[in-house]
Amino acid sequence: MKHVLFLSILMAANMASTAQTAQFSYFSYGGDDTRFDKEIDRSRQYFNPILAGFYPDPSICRKGDTYYLVNSSFSFFPGVPIFTSKDLVNWTQLGHVLDRKSQLPLDRQNVSGGIFAPAITYNEKNKTFYMITTNVGAGNFFVKTKDPAKGWSEPIYLPKVGGIDPSFFFDKDGRGYIVNNDEPIGGHVYEGERSIMLHYFDVEGDSVVGDQIEIVRSGSHVQKHPIWIEGPHLYRIGKYYYLMCAEGGTGAWHSEVIFRSKKPEGPWEEFTEGNPILTQRTGLDPQRPDIVTSAGHADLVSTPEGDWYAVFLACRPYEDDFYNTGRDTYLLPVSWENGWPTILEKDKAIPTVNEKEGLQPKENCLTGNFEYCDRFASDTLDIRWMFLRNPSDFYTLDGKGLTLHAKPVNISQKESPSAIFARQQHHTFTAETEVAFTPRSSKELAGFTLLQNEEYNFVFGKTLVGGKPALTLTRSEKETVRISTVFLDEKEAAAPVKLKICGKGRYYDFYYSTGGDWTLMARGVDAINLSTNRSGGFIGACIGLYATSDNPLK
Repeated sequence: MKHVLFLSILMAANMASTAQTAQFSYFSYGGDDTRFDKEIDRSRQYFNPILAGFYPDPSICRKGDTYYLVNSSFSFFPGVPIFTSKDLVNWTQLGHVLDRKSQLPLDRQNVSGGIFAPAITYNEKNKTFYMITTNVGAGNFFVKTKDPAKGWSEPIYLPKVGGIDPSFFFDKDGRGYIVNNDEPIGGHVYEGERSIMLHYFDVEGDSVVGDQIEIVRSGSHVQKHPIWIEGPHLYRIGKYYYLMCAEGGTGAWHSEVIFRSKKPEGPWEEFTEGNPILTQRTGLDPQRPDIVTSAGHADLVSTPEGDWYAVFLACRPYEDDFYNTGRDTYLLPVSWENGWPTILEKDKAIPTVNEKEGLQPKENCLTGNFEYCDRFASDTLDIRWMFLRNPSDFYTLDGKGLTLHAKPVNISQKESPSAIFARQQHHTFTAETEVAFTPRSSKELAGFTLLQNEEYNFVFGKTLVGGKPALTLTRSEKETVRISTVFLDEKEAAAPVKLKICGKGRYYDFYYSTGGDWTLMARGVDAINLSTNRSGGFIGACIGLYATSDNPLK
């Protein structure tokens, strides 16, 4: 038995040492959307979205004059990107809340599994930040820290908190509460009926005490059978407690609704005349410019001066309800009247250009039109890069480029491939790379992947076809189809190859170069398979540098 084990270890080590490598010398990205092609005064104006691309389910808190914002990351690692800002508009990514596998087990989870709807809260009483969330494969848990820049604790799981979308609230007297979405007591009456539950939280013991209390069932305007009340946040503002929730699902009927009460346990009064306090579902011209849809899943924050703002998710479709950029993060001021807040007046479109005094503009790659080029000159990856699921040691950086060690894993499998991913943040974009790679079989491939999930994606790279060096482009929409094949002569095969993708809304063009001008490989390829509406799931399209020794198409 020991000899068998030793032999297995030896074979694994030998395979790792002989794994084919792909050297990427750079990655460049540029976005050029007409939405952002406007001159604005960045000292008093800003673009919505404030975080463009796959930055869904925003949650926000403030300590002093510094704001902190987090987003869902699903099955990407590290998890839960965290940003800081002094003005609510210009954000800097601080890092990730979940940066260790012990905090974020993702093995075998779907691309849209993993982390749902993180909520960040600052407890003024004990000067501690809390981030609570759902890991679909492990349950509800939280982590905490005194300083988000110095890392977060190991996860503390909450077996008494079921469902999804938990959120903390800490009252002025230090008492802790958790609200979350769950199955109604006694079961749902109709499909999509859910309830918001309240739990008492022992701050000293880091645990839930007592039984859950059902505080809101069904949602707003219950006679209309509202669906999917979720994403709850509890606040104490003035003489009332407020419970704000998403409602209507994450698509075009998405919205935000609010209730108030004199105590956390209720009874809760609905803002009957005002709900939803945010939506883009009705009353708008479907042909309006800079269209934004699916607005909801909001969180509130006050400024040191006492003004209120909301962050929320919404989407930018290129046609109908199709968008490849995923769910963005938006910001709007909150108005108050008769003790009720409103994020956006009824039948009003979310504006692209917004006014806010006292902004502190900075260059970033988070919104607007921008471009960047990563030459992998550091010994660590830029913070923009993500891995799918929990990664192994499959890459190296030598200051001159990125080397990916091909693994016998492809992107259609629920494993962690040899790939790093950046977000597609614009409808009109160009992504480019150069890769040096010598495939030894048709199973080896290196180049680009465009990922929505395991069954909806593109692969564009260098491989062997019939024993001959070639570039191939495949498109997957449940079934995988080879769109184009270009064979390389001996000189071309020996040289590094440049690959370029030009996205124009629904349709993408693919180019290559082996040392001269760009050559068109495929024009107007339908990339609707990268849209959430077509593929399902919750992420935006991700652009990956990719190497595999298990390419499924020969």
